[in-house]
Parts: sequence; structure tokens; C-alpha cells
Amino acid sequence: MLKFAASIALSTTILLSSAPALAGGQVISNDLGRCKAGAGPAVLVNVSGVKESSGKMRVQTYPGTSSEWLKTGAWLHRVEAPAKAGNMQFCLPVPSSGTYAVAIRHDINGNGKTDIFGDGGGMSNNPSINIFNLGKPSYKKTAFNVGNEVKSINISMKYR
Repeated sequence: MLKFAASIALSTTILLSSAPALAGGQVISNDLGRCKAGAGPAVLVNVSGVKESSGKMRVQTYPGTSSEWLKTGAWLHRVEAPAKAGNMQFCLPVPSSGTYAVAIRHDINGNGKTDIFGDGGGMSNNPSINIFNLGKPSYKKTAFNVGNEVKSINISMKYR
């Protein structure tokens, strides 16, 4: 039950923090060419465990700081793409070398609304969640450094 409550809280946090009406940064296409060897700075996000090929995936980069992690409108870049069951890849450029974090939302039915019992989510470094952090782990658990290279990260999706 604790794991179930934490999963619901995680989905709620991710879904609410990335609401389209409260835009922050720039929506970009998923151009994997930006993550070729020698390109950068950028983040290549390898996503595993996408539940089904329906709805939309939304992947957002944030500055990896306490004041901006999952804050409304603080995201830098967002890629939106049709969901594909299994594994997916996303390329997100970052403005310069520094510390960043990534949040992913899977809006399974594509309605643009928070569906706590169906939609999924994930975060960089795959932090554990529990009832005490209510699905919003510290920026310290999700942040990672990017130099002038393409940084590859792996995120496992979580669903109810």
C-alpha cells in the first residue's frame, strides 16, 4: 500500500509540474541528431518500461537546483512525442555545461489531464519514492552533471 501511494504521489507530482498551460521553456522536436557523438551539451534520455503505445510522452529538463526542480514554469526544454511501448529515446539540448534533472510524464489516454490511476512518470537517477517525500524527491537525488558532451541517462517508467 505504501508503494502504491508513493506511485500515485509521483505521478501527481510529475503531471502537475508539467501542465501545458503553465509553460516555461521551449517545446522542441525530438531530434536525436543533436545527441550524436561530438554534439553537445545535450542529454540523451533512454527510457525503459513504457507501458503501452498510446497517448503522449512529455520529457522535460530542469536546472538541477532546489529552487527550480519541478517548479511550475522552470523547465528549460520539453519534447512531446507519441508513446511507444517498451523503450524510447529522447534528445534534449541544454544551454551550457552544468547541473540538470529530467522529469517524464506518460499521458496514456492523451487527454492532457492528470489520470492518477493510469498515467506514469519517471525522473533522472530513478530515485526511490515513499510516502514521506510524496513523490517529489530532492533535487539532490535527481540532479546530474553535463559537460560539453552528450550525457546519456537511463530512466525507468513507473506506473500505479
